Amino acid sequence: MNQMRQEIKELIIKSLNLEDMKADDIDDDEVLFNDGLGLDSVDALELGLAIQKTYGVVLDSKTTNLKEIFKSVSTLADYIAKNRS
Repeated sequence: MNQMRQEIKELIIKSLNLEDMKADDIDDDEVLFNDGLGLDSVDALELGLAIQKTYGVVLDSKTTNLKEIFKSVSTLADYIAKNRS
């Protein structure tokens, strides 16, 4: 699971062009949106597409509990691990 979390951090940085950030700068349980990492709804769309392309997991408006899934790297990793195709 630690490897998955590391991959997700790197995917966040790459897909959102956060060039001044390193994977170690993102805590596994840090909130990704608003007061946490500061991502917004556009970032969520881009990250959702990157996750779908990388892991085959669809995260869209029809997915229940999207806010909980996108809460942190840990919650994303758990969801991807359970729903990977």
